[in-house]
Amino acid sequence: MLDNKSFREEAHKLVDWMADFYENIESYPVKSQAKPGEVINQLPVTPPAKGESFDQVFKDFESIILPGMTQWQSPKFHAYFPANSSYPSVLGEMLTTTLGAQCMIWETSPAAAELEELMINWLKPLMNIPEKWTGCIQDTASTATLAAMISAREKKTNWSINQNGFDNQKIRFYCSSETHSSIDKAVKILGTGMENLVKVEVDENLAIIPSALESAIKSDLENGFLPCAVVAAVGTTGTLAIDPISAIGDICQKYNIWLHIDAAYAGTALMLPEYHEMISGIEKADSFVFNPHKWMFTNFDCTVYFIQDEEALIKTFEILPEYLKTSTRGQVKDYRDWGVPLGRRFRALKLWFVIRDFGVEGIQTRLREHISYAQWFADQVNEHPNFEIVIEPKLNVVCFRMITTEQAEKQLDQLNANLVAAINGSGEAYLTHTKVKGKYALRMVIGQTYVQRNHIEESWQLIQTKANALL
Repeated sequence: MLDNKSFREEAHKLVDWMADFYENIESYPVKSQAKPGEVINQLPVTPPAKGESFDQVFKDFESIILPGMTQWQSPKFHAYFPANSSYPSVLGEMLTTTLGAQCMIWETSPAAAELEELMINWLKPLMNIPEKWTGCIQDTASTATLAAMISAREKKTNWSINQNGFDNQKIRFYCSSETHSSIDKAVKILGTGMENLVKVEVDENLAIIPSALESAIKSDLENGFLPCAVVAAVGTTGTLAIDPISAIGDICQKYNIWLHIDAAYAGTALMLPEYHEMISGIEKADSFVFNPHKWMFTNFDCTVYFIQDEEALIKTFEILPEYLKTSTRGQVKDYRDWGVPLGRRFRALKLWFVIRDFGVEGIQTRLREHISYAQWFADQVNEHPNFEIVIEPKLNVVCFRMITTEQAEKQLDQLNANLVAAINGSGEAYLTHTKVKGKYALRMVIGQTYVQRNHIEESWQLIQTKANALL
C-alpha cells in the first residue's frame, strides 16, 4: 500500500511517463486496435485479496490498458469533436485531484466558488455574451442543456410541475433535425416524451428555417399544446451548421418561449472577434452553453453554462435541507442550486490555468491556425478529381467524400465507409462519418491542441493512399 514516501517516488515517475507519453504520442495507434473482449480477457475475474505493488499495477496499465485506449490527444485525431488536453490543464487537474474537494457550496471551498464566478466574468466579454448574464461550470453540455430545458419547463408552468408533477400539460420543445442527440435524451428524462420534441425543417445549409419553426409553434398552439423552449445550434455535430439566432430569438420572444443556444463545440470560436456574428441576437436568448473541454484545450469535463435569468435557474433547482443551511447564504453563489448534481468538482482551476498559461492571444492564435489548416485541407479536396466537399466547410470541420464516375450513390456510400475503415484500421489517423443530405461523408476535424500543418498533410496523404488502394 502506498504511503507518503512511496507516493512521492511513484508520482515523480508518473510525471516523467506523462511527459514522455505526450512527446511520443504519435508512436501509438490513434484508434485503439483492440478487439471486443480483448482487454477484459487479460484481467483477473476477481479483485486481489491482498494489495499489489504499484509497480505491478502500472505494468498492467502499460501492457493491457494503454493498447486499449484511443489516443484523443494525438495530433492525428480528427474524429467526432476533440476532447482536448494541454500541459497547463493537466497540471490543474492534478491539483484538483490532490485537493479532492467537493465544491457544492461556497462554504465547502470558498476559492472554488469564487474562481468559478471569475471564469464566467472573464469569458463573457471575450465571447460577446451579454454583460448582465451570469453562469456556472457544469460537467457536460448534455447536463447544461437539460438544466436549461427543465428551467424552461418550470418557468413556463410557473414552477408547478416541480411541485405537483405533470397534470395534462402538453409541453412542446423544438429543435432541428441536425441538433445533438442530447436533446432527444433530455425530453425523455424530462418526462415529456419524444413525441413532444418537434424537429423543424432545415435549409440547404442544414440550419433551422425560421418560418418553419413559427408554423410549427402556431400549429401546436391551435391544437392545445404549450410551446416551451427552442434549442438552437451554433455548430451542429454533423456539419457545424449554425441556426439563425436573431430570427429564432424574435419568434421566441413573440410567443414567450425559452431560447437555449447549444454551442458546445463551435462556441470556442467566439474567442475570436471575427466570429461573434455567429451569435448575433443572443440578447434575445435565455441560456447558452459551450465546452472548453472540446476546443479550448481544457481537460474533460468542463462545460460553461451562461444564463440570463439567474433566479429562474435557482428557483428551479434549489432544495435546502437543514444540513446544507449556512450563515453565508444569500451573500455568495452556492452552485449546487445551479443544476442537476449536488456534488461538484473544482473544474474552474484547470480552466484558469489554461487561460493564464496560453493567454487570450495564445488561444486565439491556436484557433486561427486550426481554421487555416481546415481551409488548406478543403482546398486539397476541391482540387482532387476523386474527392468532393459535400457542404461548405465551417471553422475547422470539413465534410467530404470519395467519388467515382462509375458508381451510384449507394455504392459511393459503401466505398466511403470502406475508406473510413481503412484509415482507422491503419492506426495512423482517426476520422468518423456523418450523413449530409443523405450522402455518407467523412468528417475531418482539426482541433487537437498541438496539431500542426505537417500532421494535416500526412493525414491527407494517408487518405489518398487508402483511397487509391480501394480504387
